[in-house]
Amino acid sequence: MTAARDALPDGTRLVATDLDGTLLRSDGTLSERTVAALARAHDEGLDVVFVTGRPLRWAAQVFDHVGGHGLAIVANGALLWDVDGDRAQLVRGMAPDVAVEVARTIRDQVPEVAFALETVDGFALEHRFLPRHPLAVDARRGELDDIADAEVLKLLVRHEGVTAEDYAARVVEAVGDAAVVTWSSSDSLLEISAPGVTKASTLERLCATRGLGAEHVVAFGDMPNDLAMLRWAGVGYAMANAHPSVLDAADRTTLSNDEDGVAVVVEQLLG
Repeated sequence: MTAARDALPDGTRLVATDLDGTLLRSDGTLSERTVAALARAHDEGLDVVFVTGRPLRWAAQVFDHVGGHGLAIVANGALLWDVDGDRAQLVRGMAPDVAVEVARTIRDQVPEVAFALETVDGFALEHRFLPRHPLAVDARRGELDDIADAEVLKLLVRHEGVTAEDYAARVVEAVGDAAVVTWSSSDSLLEISAPGVTKASTLERLCATRGLGAEHVVAFGDMPNDLAMLRWAGVGYAMANAHPSVLDAADRTTLSNDEDGVAVVVEQLLG
C-alpha cells in the first residue's frame, strides 16, 4: 500500500496525531524519519499536536518532540498539557462522586467489571482490577469510594475474558449521556470520559484559541477513540493498521505506523 497522494488542503495549519499505533512504531519508538518530519514541521511553521489516550505519565515519554506550541492533548481529551510550563492548561474531568456513580451504573449492568482511575497526579485501582503494565510506586489500591478523591480524567473499565468490543454496547447503554465510552486497545479495557469530552472536542478548543477551524486541520488515528477527531478534522487519515471502524470512517488512508505513515503525509504537506 502507498500513502494517498490526493491534494491536501492548501490552508492546512495543524496536524493532530494519535501516538500508539499511529505516530509511534509498534515497539513504542519514533523512527528517524518521523523525528525528522516533526523537526521540519516545527521549523517551517506547521504545528503538530499530539492527541493521545495515554495518561500524562506515559505521554511525557515523547514530550521532547512536542513543537514550539508546547501543548499536548492527553487522556482522550480530558487534559490539555502545557509541556514547557509543566502544568495543566485545561482539565475536563469528572468530579469524584460523578465518576463513582457512573461506575456503579456500569456495574449494575455488567457485574463482572473492575475499575481504575486516571487523575492528573496518578493512577488508582480497585483490588480486582488487573493491570497489564507494571504499576508506579505511587499507584494506590482500594475500594472505589476511597480511591476516587480527585477529579477523574478517565474511568477505566476492565472485564476479564472478553474484548472491549464484546461489552462496549452494554456499557454505552448503561451510562447514556452521563459519560463518553470508547476504547483504544484490543483487550478488555474501556475508557470513560466526562460528557462531551473527546479528542475532537478538546482539539477544537485548542484550535479556536489559535484562530483555526476544522478546515485547517489534518488528523491521524488508528482506533475507535480517534473516530471523533478524524470526523471533525478537515481531512482525517486512518493508518493502514487501523481498526476497521476507523478505516471505514476516515477520509483517506496512509501507510502503517511501522511504515512512517504520518511522516509521509507531513512531508507531502511541507512539499
